[in-house]
Amino acid sequence: MIPQITRNNPDFSYRVTILTALLVVTPLGFASKFYQGPAAWWFNNHFGGFMYEIFWILLIILMWPNLSSLWVAVGVFLVTCFLEFLQLWHPPFLQLIRSTFLGRTLIGTSFTWWDFLYYILGCTIGWVWVSYLKTKTIS
Repeated sequence: MIPQITRNNPDFSYRVTILTALLVVTPLGFASKFYQGPAAWWFNNHFGGFMYEIFWILLIILMWPNLSSLWVAVGVFLVTCFLEFLQLWHPPFLQLIRSTFLGRTLIGTSFTWWDFLYYILGCTIGWVWVSYLKTKTIS
């Protein structure tokens, strides 16, 4: 049986809050790819990875609000690490995907060990943020 989501349901407030957070994080993540000001290299290459982690945590929690935010963050981290290592592989079908903006954004183009630091930071901040939002909207 699917629970009914109404304005009086705490899950509704939680989902609206998560959706609002997504509406902030998503444009910031995309904007980081186009930023041309001071520290552009860092924003283009690392800040986007940080926001990428938070985006996926928020999106998964939006779809399944009863999941543990800790396990979602761990799962997002593991999948993102897999995608980072996948960047070492360059078969034609992946190169075709990477030739598009969305493909570069979703699966990346080049492996770098530094990305793991930003994945850890993004997943940690995403987990803490979602946990905080849950306590403020559901409790």
